[in-house]
Amino acid sequence: MRVPIDWLREYCDPSLGVSEVRERLTMSGTKVEAVHHHGVDAVERFVVGRVLEVAQHEKADRLKVCKVDLGGPGDVQPATIVCGAPNVAAGQSVAVARPGAVMPDGTQLQSAKLRGVVSEGMILSASELGLGEDGAGILVLDDLTLDAEFAPGAPLADLLPIATEVLELEITPNRPDCLGVYGVARELHAATGAPLSGAPWEQDPGSPGAVAGAQVTVDCPELCRRFTARVFGDVSIGPSPPWLAARLIAAGQRPINNVVDITNYVMLLTAQPMHAFDLDRVSGGRLVVRRARDGEQVRTLDGNTRTLDSQMVLIEDADGPTSIAGLMGGERSEVAPDTRRVLLEAATWDGPNIHRSSARLGLRSEASGRFEKGLQPEQCTHAQAVAAGLMLELCGARLLEGTIDEAWSPRPAQTLRLREARVRAILGVPVARSRQREILRALDFQCTDAEDGLDATVPALRRDDVTREIDLIEEVARIHGLEHIPATLPARRGAAGRLSREQRLRRAAEDALVGRGLYEIAGWSFCGPELLDRLRLPADDELRAVVRVANPLSEAQSLMRPTLLGSLLDAARHNVFHNGPRIALFESGTVFRQGDSPDGLADERHQLGAVLAGAIAPPSWRADGAEADFFAAKALLEALLGRLGVGFETQRSTRPFLHPGRSASVRGAHGADFGFVGELHPLVAQAWELPRAAAFSVDLGAVIEAAPDTVTFRPYPSVPSLRQDIAVILPDAVAAQQAIAAVRAAAGDVLESVTVFDVYEGEQVGEGRRSLALALSFRAAHETLSDEDIAPVRERIVAALEDLGGELRA
Repeated sequence: MRVPIDWLREYCDPSLGVSEVRERLTMSGTKVEAVHHHGVDAVERFVVGRVLEVAQHEKADRLKVCKVDLGGPGDVQPATIVCGAPNVAAGQSVAVARPGAVMPDGTQLQSAKLRGVVSEGMILSASELGLGEDGAGILVLDDLTLDAEFAPGAPLADLLPIATEVLELEITPNRPDCLGVYGVARELHAATGAPLSGAPWEQDPGSPGAVAGAQVTVDCPELCRRFTARVFGDVSIGPSPPWLAARLIAAGQRPINNVVDITNYVMLLTAQPMHAFDLDRVSGGRLVVRRARDGEQVRTLDGNTRTLDSQMVLIEDADGPTSIAGLMGGERSEVAPDTRRVLLEAATWDGPNIHRSSARLGLRSEASGRFEKGLQPEQCTHAQAVAAGLMLELCGARLLEGTIDEAWSPRPAQTLRLREARVRAILGVPVARSRQREILRALDFQCTDAEDGLDATVPALRRDDVTREIDLIEEVARIHGLEHIPATLPARRGAAGRLSREQRLRRAAEDALVGRGLYEIAGWSFCGPELLDRLRLPADDELRAVVRVANPLSEAQSLMRPTLLGSLLDAARHNVFHNGPRIALFESGTVFRQGDSPDGLADERHQLGAVLAGAIAPPSWRADGAEADFFAAKALLEALLGRLGVGFETQRSTRPFLHPGRSASVRGAHGADFGFVGELHPLVAQAWELPRAAAFSVDLGAVIEAAPDTVTFRPYPSVPSLRQDIAVILPDAVAAQQAIAAVRAAAGDVLESVTVFDVYEGEQVGEGRRSLALALSFRAAHETLSDEDIAPVRERIVAALEDLGGELRA
């Protein structure tokens, strides 16, 4: 929200600089994100001038040479200014920028020669001063209603708001009252103690009762808590005065005409949005507030036709829908240049309903942003009072008797007890009861003394925010000054925090990958339907059992991700384009799938996945750089599971997104499904524009469940090992893992380790067969083994390999 500082000072002026105002508001909870300068600079160079003479430029048909009195001693000659405006004339009081003036776009004005005539300044239009959008002609001060004198040479800043600082505020959702300038002024009053002017709605020219020629019916009071309307006749539509246009522009609004600008001005001042209807275009002179029907359409002021559903609220006349409640008015009843009768509406709409409708229609406005935070019905009359005064002043309007007021059920005020001892216990420091009373009264609470503290009556505009004693303590704390409250630690009472077993093992798993050079990423938990197609998943794949978001922000975020691969591959692609082809990334996060539970909750699992692409090590003088492949990913997986002490085995299998001959499933020692490891299918890698890549993903919950609770220390052996190598020819269908398992089962405890150190395929072993060279390491607990000791073990190993269809190589 943007608040011009001069507008704020109109209601509360603490005589502080902008930086001090920013500090006080921020420290009291109304954060000032930034301060912007709006309008001109070097304001002393902008003055009032009086046009004495106007002559045609001899060398330009569209230019005129003007003699302009800019004040000063009597012997000072009038300035010569070349002007191209068609409406400049002798006798006018005008706005003049002298050389050295800085325009709103930052340009510094200098004397310039125009077609041979030196121009000693510039006669300005409203747009050149940031006071409106009219740049066709100069701004004639005589046409304005101003209380100041037009003496030549008078500072223009004394007459018009040509420069101001603008506060950009971050208003929290619980404080919709601060979405109006007067609400911010009250906060500044409480934070500084500076006087607060009376509320701008104290003087109301209107009256209660029925309104002749207009009717309103509310059919859904649960969604419209109050609907007020007033009718104005003899309205004269035209541009707003410069002071009003300047304030709207500084606050981020675009001036349109005086009636529409009044509604925007009132919204910025009171936080209550309003809408103006051309009453002559309201068919039947009657408005009905009701729920829309599914498929019903309204053409809104932005020229778009919007389709509604039965959860949305619209306003209609005898000819059908005319506007979407709380969001935007319709074209059919908008105020036009020929409008003479205006119905001004101020209503209170249900906040959650407005938020839902805004999201569904993709239509967000200043009004919807306020309604969805929960305005109070009392603000309707505040807005009507301010708007009525402006309509009479700026539009020459005539206010008809009466005020339509529908669906209004006043709520009783709530009184809360604020105990002095409780304030001291919560804040840790005593705050005098008189100071508590001063703070609460500054915030518009009505306070009376009680035996142990104060009884505070909550103002209507804060009833949804302040509902408990602790809320009152918060108000006292933030205005008294959080910097006055010492920082202390809460009482421990013997409590000691520590990580759970799952947290410790999860961190250990992540650290294992970090220690091997991988970088962690944090991907979105959302994905789009196109991800499933890019991963080549068939219709019956288990990953297709996705959880759909009920109210997605976009189609690309309409699903909860069923796998980590999507975010990993997106990050890999980004890094390939920006940092080169060497990619080593991992992610630890939650995936979601449709659950089988009766309550319909999603099945959430914590997975750990990694992706490697390109070279996994830089080339050196000793060797070329190794490429990311199945074995590189499997080595990382072995390091990860080994760090947790979890045994596993891989079995040949494939997934649609993995290479059919270079992938495997990962299973625990008792058959638990951990996940997969393998190279990406070339088509999947191509879809993400990646080079050859490999990946793995494991269910961290299942892995942690299989991890031992304690790590058992094994002493270093005191006797040497005995190594023997064998080469066995096996059919291609027999995996190395299967052969290793057979060797371990046959050898027993005396076998310390078995590894594959060479693989040969060629003519010497025959087609469909390959030779595996196995390094066998034997060790006994308390004695040194000899070849004779190992001979029977070796025979059992050979027999086991022969059972697999193998034979020893000579």
